[in-house]
Amino acid sequence: MVHSPGQPHEGDPNPGGVFRTAPVTGETTSSLICRIAGRYGMDAKVLRSCWQWRNYPPGHDGGGARADAEVLLNAAGRHLLAGLCGVEEDMLARALPSWGQEDAKLSAGRNGVPAAAWRTGGAVAGPVAFGCRLCAARRTGTAVRVVRYAPRWERVCVRHGRWLLDADAHQPLEYLDVRGVPEVAVAQRRWTGVARRAVRAGVEPERVFALAHAVVARWWEQALHWEREATWPQRLHQVAGGNAGTELERWRIVGRDAVVFPEVVAVADALLDPVMAELVWRDSGAGRPRPLPADGSFCRRLGERVGRGWLGPLAATDYGGPLTSWMGAIIRIRRGAGGPPGYGNDPWWLRQDHQPVTMAGQLRVLSKERSAPGSGTTWRSAVSAEQRALITSLVNDAEEQLTQLRGAQYGKTADAAQQLLGNLGHAATLIEQAVRETAAGALTAGMALEDLARWARLPADVLAEALADHHNEQQAKEW
Repeated sequence: MVHSPGQPHEGDPNPGGVFRTAPVTGETTSSLICRIAGRYGMDAKVLRSCWQWRNYPPGHDGGGARADAEVLLNAAGRHLLAGLCGVEEDMLARALPSWGQEDAKLSAGRNGVPAAAWRTGGAVAGPVAFGCRLCAARRTGTAVRVVRYAPRWERVCVRHGRWLLDADAHQPLEYLDVRGVPEVAVAQRRWTGVARRAVRAGVEPERVFALAHAVVARWWEQALHWEREATWPQRLHQVAGGNAGTELERWRIVGRDAVVFPEVVAVADALLDPVMAELVWRDSGAGRPRPLPADGSFCRRLGERVGRGWLGPLAATDYGGPLTSWMGAIIRIRRGAGGPPGYGNDPWWLRQDHQPVTMAGQLRVLSKERSAPGSGTTWRSAVSAEQRALITSLVNDAEEQLTQLRGAQYGKTADAAQQLLGNLGHAATLIEQAVRETAAGALTAGMALEDLARWARLPADVLAEALADHHNEQQAKEW
């Protein structure tokens, strides 16, 4: 019979009947609860029954518990947890990022009753990663799993030479062995100085890192076609245990962030350098504007700073990416010109479509490409002929509306404006309908809503609501 860990019991190591379990800095509350259960020799589900749960734990598509699942507690629930682990609440508040966060689900219950609600860690306090089990063993005597919030510039366990992986992906690895690539740990130490430089420049370090990560992740996708690229393949095979073998595609997903980390830090350092910004200004023609050249000084120097003297022309001609967006903002600032709506002249603003796909997202796509319905079939066989014809008709009608605007900029202001706005509005409506029809067809064919939302550049909840409305409209027509 399992006794309640919060009650005295004969044989317990202290009068309160509690084994002291100290939190790891940045740990998820869910991870701490699991470790407490382990100290008592209990299953985590048994210990979690001490709280009243307001919802069900999040899981992966197709089944399986999420390692990045997080727990929010009400006041009574936090008091109970403090008693179970034998640690003062103020210490837990400093160590656990989710401590003190509540929502309507928790406040709706009875006062004084320990209550809890499930969340995903990424929606609570940022990226969630696995902790180092060897470090946990040094602290606790047991190599238990720890899950904690950790940005990507803090993923190297320098003591044990491990890159700690994201905990939100449905894959078995907790870390990559980077002892054979010491430059990864060196880059983490270097980042501390880069972050200080960002602060001195009045920029949040996480924004600088995000932009540099987006730039290098874009290079990573293009590097498969770079004949002169040798560094990244060597690192990738090293972190894959010596040889990625037949699983190269999967290892390119799992190993990306660790392999490119030194270049991310180098790019972040370069983008903060005023000398590099001056090179951008000179390449643009300074006071005499001109298109950015393929052999510009900025991209050539950037390639040298990441150890690839040949990269300059490739980076310079990669139009429409995060690097050229940063360069454009730098040029507009120097010229005193305004920027497009939405971000003005902020060089560190990262557009949603420039943000790299996470490991979890890439693995979902890879899994669906290999086995899920709809991914291995052709569009023609997966989507009905009627729906394909409707999408084609909507696109053709929108194209016709836009074609009619070629001569609409002439004549009286009122007439030109009326025709422009009318045709543009009609074209936008048709395109919106085409997006809904295309997403509905792909969803029916088996594609994931999250992937469709990313491709459509829409929040998932917005797309889900639009598809629900579309489904209701179709049912109404059938009736």
